[in-house]
Amino acid sequence: MAIRNIRTDGDPVLRKLSREVQIVDQRVKEIVADMVDTMYHAEGVGLAAPQVGILKRIAVIDVYDDTGVKVLINPKVIKEEGEQFEVEGCLSVPERAGSVRRPAKVWVEALNENGEVYVVEGEGLLARALCHEIDHLDGVLFIDKMIEEA
Repeated sequence: MAIRNIRTDGDPVLRKLSREVQIVDQRVKEIVADMVDTMYHAEGVGLAAPQVGILKRIAVIDVYDDTGVKVLINPKVIKEEGEQFEVEGCLSVPERAGSVRRPAKVWVEALNENGEVYVVEGEGLLARALCHEIDHLDGVLFIDKMIEEA
């Protein structure tokens, strides 16, 4: 697979709304594989398709626990609980970090890389990463929600 260039703040693609994936075909699987390779190469926890210039509702996340990489195609938050206030950073906003208010726990429904519907239940770092990557799909960066710069 390939390492793709990560778009940074100021690139207009990061502010656009991503389109839903209509069918999970070989092209989508190649995009997912490239995104996973790019995320690991950049030592990130997550990556959304707009960050590599693709306006599709695709994200990948690995919080480096025992569950491995999560592929999220057309993800939607279906439930959230509580609140957390933690520092975030972003591969598309290098050299900046800041505190962002997020749900403490979220449930996200998505398609996996085989086009199957599943639900990811995340809390702590995983909940933050899920919300952060879904924000990217809506053209929102963490700095838009940042309450305090770190």
